[in-house]
Amino acid sequence: MGQVVSGLSLEIDKNRCSSTTETYASEEKKEIQSFLGFAGLYRQHIENFESIAGNHYKLCEKDTIFEMNFDRVKGFESLRQFLTISPLLLMPDFKLPFKLYIYASRDWLGAALNQVQIINESPLEGPICFISRQIKPTEARYGASETGC
Repeated sequence: MGQVVSGLSLEIDKNRCSSTTETYASEEKKEIQSFLGFAGLYRQHIENFESIAGNHYKLCEKDTIFEMNFDRVKGFESLRQFLTISPLLLMPDFKLPFKLYIYASRDWLGAALNQVQIINESPLEGPICFISRQIKPTEARYGASETGC
């Protein structure tokens, strides 16, 4: 579904995402929702997706005043750029160990699952997938040491 699978990697189909290069930050809530839905299909390819798109999700909430400010336009442009130049995701080799990197902020949590694989006779650490989500209201009360757990 919009991804190119090879024996070693998984990548975003550039033909499917080519229309995003012509997409600009809109003043219409429905257009932002549509773009976020499309981008969400590829969130596993984008490190810290929630930190980039989180502002836009908040913008689309009910009873929220729709205001595109500089930070939101910048985030939209970053997300659009990630869709066109996202990294290859390595296919997991379950015989090798994995590395898990965890990120936490006041508003979102994220993680990157990486693995060192031998590619072209040299070791290369690369991502298997990225995950992220917004912090829930109850989790916002956690201390800094508990947020990343």
